[in-house]
Amino acid sequence: MKTTKEKTLDAVKIQREIRVKISSETENMTFEELLKYIEQRVKKTGTKPIGQK
Repeated sequence: MKTTKEKTLDAVKIQREIRVKISSETENMTFEELLKYIEQRVKKTGTKPIGQK
């Protein structure tokens, strides 16, 4: 007999929604604007870029 659990969190759905949001925010940006956007988001979240301590 196989039992199934109801999902309480759909990580794939959330990731796709985030990707769509970011794509719509950045779709018409130049490379320099995109770099500035990324820098602002990194500062806002407090995460460190890969390879930095």
